[in-house]
Amino acid sequence: MTIATSTAPGTAQRTTTTSRGRLMALGRAEMTLLARNRSAVVVALLVPSAMVMAMKSTFEQVDLGGTGLTVAGAALTGGIGTVLIQAVYMNMVSAYVARREDLVLKRLRTGEVSDSEILTGTALPSAALALAQSALIIVTGAAFFGLTAPQRPELLLAGLLLAVVLLTLLAAATSIVTRTVQTSQLTTLPLFLVSMMGSGLFVPLEIFPDPLASACEFLPLTGVMTLIRSGWLGVNEGTDVLGAALTGLVWTALAVFAVQRWFRWDPRR
Repeated sequence: MTIATSTAPGTAQRTTTTSRGRLMALGRAEMTLLARNRSAVVVALLVPSAMVMAMKSTFEQVDLGGTGLTVAGAALTGGIGTVLIQAVYMNMVSAYVARREDLVLKRLRTGEVSDSEILTGTALPSAALALAQSALIIVTGAAFFGLTAPQRPELLLAGLLLAVVLLTLLAAATSIVTRTVQTSQLTTLPLFLVSMMGSGLFVPLEIFPDPLASACEFLPLTGVMTLIRSGWLGVNEGTDVLGAALTGLVWTALAVFAVQRWFRWDPRR
């Protein structure tokens, strides 16, 4: 952690820390805890790979004509969405609840660390893991599945970063109604299932009836998935991208409001 010292005649030495140093210290501590949680690591590393294979089998039975997607493109972009949900959202709900119930969050608030630094520092390892896995999926797609390099890297990066921020905030919001780590497996299911079926992870929205597809465009992860697909594969260009970015930003703003208003720092037991 970065330390700055200052002394003056007749005064005791004072030490202060920088925001970056505090975040790095929290991130290192969380990385140590994540590495010790073998079940969380296994879920984060292996489940997305299994989901990609399952989605590839599913897409082989789906008529993708008119969507601009290939089976490999649909499966691997869906795999990125699965990685983000598993590694960031579902993992972070458990992490926030566990730290809250163990009084870690409460003790951290007694120091100089701000509330936003606590939430951000706790999420750094999961965010880094999700971004690393997403990069690996993109490299694998280009090397072994005949997909091209990202067509619009800036859109892809924007979609990934927005997804990480949004899912971290949604995880903090979900922890509000989650009493224990065990019940987090239930409280995270609604967003997981809705996103899998309605945000284009398993089934492209283009094959839905127009009224249903239009409704699904307003789901939390639909916007970021549109940005990711547009950035990597070059589909859904133009106004769809602008609308997708706006949808993601609106959900992010709503999640920020919910966390600021209702996030619980004290144990619920």
